[in-house]
This record gives sequence, structure tokens and C-alpha cells, in this order.
Amino acid sequence: MKNKVLFIVTVVVVFLLGLLASSIVNRKNEAKYKYVPQVEISENEPRNEEWGKNFPAEYQSFLQTENSDFESFQGGSKMRDMLEEDTRLVVLWAGYGFAKDYNQGRGHQYAVTDLQNSLRTGGPKGKGDGPMPATCWTCKSPDVPRMMNEVGIAEFYKGKWADKGHEVVNPIGCADCHDSKTMKLTITRPALVEAFEAMGKDINKATHQEMRSLVCAQCHVEYYFDKKKAGNEGVPYLTFPWKNGMSVEAMEKYYDDINFKDWTHKLSRAPMLKAQHPGYETYLTGVHADRGVSCADCHMPYKSEGGQKFTDHHIQSPMNNVANSCQVCHREDADKLKANVYERQQKSTEARLRLEDALVRMHVEAKKCWDLGATEEQMKDILLDIRHAQWRWDYAAAAHGASFHSPVETGRVIASALDKATEGRVKIARLLAELGHNKPVEMPDISTKEKAQEYIGLDIEKLEKEKEEFKQNLLPKWMEEAKQREATYGSKKVSMK
Repeated sequence: MKNKVLFIVTVVVVFLLGLLASSIVNRKNEAKYKYVPQVEISENEPRNEEWGKNFPAEYQSFLQTENSDFESFQGGSKMRDMLEEDTRLVVLWAGYGFAKDYNQGRGHQYAVTDLQNSLRTGGPKGKGDGPMPATCWTCKSPDVPRMMNEVGIAEFYKGKWADKGHEVVNPIGCADCHDSKTMKLTITRPALVEAFEAMGKDINKATHQEMRSLVCAQCHVEYYFDKKKAGNEGVPYLTFPWKNGMSVEAMEKYYDDINFKDWTHKLSRAPMLKAQHPGYETYLTGVHADRGVSCADCHMPYKSEGGQKFTDHHIQSPMNNVANSCQVCHREDADKLKANVYERQQKSTEARLRLEDALVRMHVEAKKCWDLGATEEQMKDILLDIRHAQWRWDYAAAAHGASFHSPVETGRVIASALDKATEGRVKIARLLAELGHNKPVEMPDISTKEKAQEYIGLDIEKLEKEKEEFKQNLLPKWMEEAKQREATYGSKKVSMK
């Protein structure tokens, strides 16, 4: 009887081991044949769906960047009107495009569409009439490295935004970060390479782990358009201000030394700096960067399907994927981890909003000084305080993840901006007294986005009408031209002979 039971147990164990072995073999075979090339991807292939024929798992996950329903405390992928949520921004950017329209960025799939729809890009009735330079396309599409290879870097930067709208149609994707032959991570935007050279560094010596952040740093950085670049004078040449370093003070000094300004503020007349999105710079000052954690580790964590491990290209907030991002290292409960992040962001936001209140007052009070007859000499130091205080605010605010990536540095920057704003407002109060104004300056009603935009003199109805004309007339022509051009390039099917 015992022998019979032993025999049955042995048979069952052998059977189960056989199933396990069969499963392992099948999984290995799935992995082995998962990426049999279906097409030969051309060097400048901008269409993500072509790359997806060879890398279906990555491509399918990338398509999920179309999801725009997740909203975190300070970000996510949901479309949010930031000017409506925080009307102070309209006054802070008076005279600059962001006062017209500023929405929460959605997934990479919308990079081209959202720029086409933005009021900042205007309503061009013909090629070349758009108010923004062509350089503004640089981070929006794999069509950019294609064009740079075809016409040259400086030539791509030339002209207006609308000049190249019929060329730039594919959203951010594969060719922005990968070599078409080796699939290795690669830098496709020359501005990052040139910035490393300016610092005396060779980006070609970067490790693979460093590259998992540097491909993001091609776009998620502070930059400006250098129209005085030697050999390309007059061209808005994309440049990163890293020569003196990446800190807020180092970049501020860089801009001051070359007497650069993004625009002149419509109210205060201060020579302003607009921080773009210095996510990489602020990330480097945080604990995750110090521990060697890359951008991809949190925003594109690994996942497994069909026995194959790959990088999840659903690039998104880690708050929407805590299990695969945060909890790989942190063993706390998911809700606890989210609460920790949101608490840090909430505290940073409280300080940032106090700073915004001070900055709004500075602009309005400075305008009052001008109205009362202040001279440029009297206003010189005040305008510099406004410039420096708002630059530091924007550096902390525009890097949307800064309050999480580096809460200590973000707090320091906001504190230094508050100091600058306080000093500036004291100077303004003294000047107002000299000019005979001894009572508080009346603040405008900016309780809604519409009231704030009216206060700074924006005709939003006209801008919206022009944008609608663009969508109905020029945009369809762009899409038709792009469709016709696709027949002239592309990938070839791999011969299976």
C-alpha cells in the first residue's frame, strides 16, 4: 500500500515538474522569438507605429500615454487650466504668451496636438505667420531629429512656428530616444550635447543608467533661444544656460552676464526671465538622484509580459503606478506613500502661493511708480529684484515635480525668492513715498482668469477666433501634406529568406 501511494505521489510530482519545465521552455521561446524584426527601421523614421512592428510590447504601453484621466495633487495627465486654477499667473506673465493659455501637460501622445491647440501659437493664416519661432517644435516630435538631419540644425531653428507645422506631425516617441539600428538610448537633440561641451564634459561617457535620465533631459530642462550665437546670429538657437552650473543662482548669473531677457513685463517693465521646465536640474539636487535612481526607474518602471521583461513606455506619474515604481524600493503601503508625496507638495505650494502674492503686488506697485513719473534710474534696482525674485519662483514652479524630487532645494529657492521680493517691496514703498504716494496701492480684481486677462489687456475672444480659423483652414492642409510626404520615406519589410 505504501509503495502504491509513493508511486502515485512520484507520478504527480514528475507530472508537475514536467508542466513547470514545459512552461519555462515555452516562456523562453516566447522571449526568444518575441522581437523577430518585422521591418527594417530607417535611420530617420519618425512614425512610432513603424517601430511598434518590431517592439509591440513597448509600443502598446506607449499608446497608453493617450490616457488623460489621472489627476494628482500637482500634476497627472488630466487637462487642467492652470490660469483658471491660479489667476495670479496671468499677472505674473503679463506681456508673455503664457498669460494667454497655460494648461497642465498631458501624455506624450498629445505633444503635437496640444501645441497646435494652444493660444500661445496663435492662429496663422499662412505659413510663416505664427508668433512663435520654429525652435518651439524642438521637443515635440521625432520629426525634429529627422528634419535636423535633412536640413541642418540651425536651418531647423530658423523661421516661425508655422513654417514647419506641416513637417512636425508625429508625437514624441521612439526615434527621440533610441538608435534605429542598435536600439540603444541616444541623444537626438544637439542642445544637450552642446550644454555638456560648455561645461567641459563629454556626454558620450555617460553610463546606461545615466542615459535613462539624460534622454529625458533633452527636453525637461531650462533653456533659452540664443540669437547671438556665433555663426548663427539672428537664429533663435536652442541653448541650455549651464556654463556656470545648473543651480538657480548659476543660471541667473549666466543670464545677467549676457544681458538676456525673455520679455519685458507689461506692467512693471521689468526685464523678465521665463523658466521653462528645469526638471532635470532640480532632480539632480534630490535624494533619488543621489542614490542613483534614474527618471525611467520611476516614470517608466520595468514590467513583465509573456516571460519578457521590458521597460513600460506608459510614461506617467509614479502616483498612478505606485506598485511598480515606489514600492520596488519603499515597502510602505501605497496610500501612505502617496500621502507622503502630497504632504510635501502641499507645504511647498503654501510657500509658493505666498510668494506669488508678493510678486503680483510688486508688478502692480511698480506700475504705480511708473504712472507717478518714476525714472529709469529710480526703478533700476527694483526691476532687478522683480526679475530675480520671479525667476526663482518660476524655477521652483515650472519644474512641476520639484517639490517631490527635491523638496529641500525647492524650499531654499522659494525662501530666497521671498527675500528678494521683500527687499524689492521695501524699495518700492520708499520710492512711492518719494513720489508723494503714502497709502497702499490698490490691487486689481483678478479673482477669475477672465478678469485677470482683461486687466492686463488681453483680447481672448479675438485670440480664440484666430485659433479656430487656424484649425479649420491651415491645420487640415498640414495634415494632408504630411500624409503625402510619408510615402517618400519609411521602413522596409525584413526579408525572411
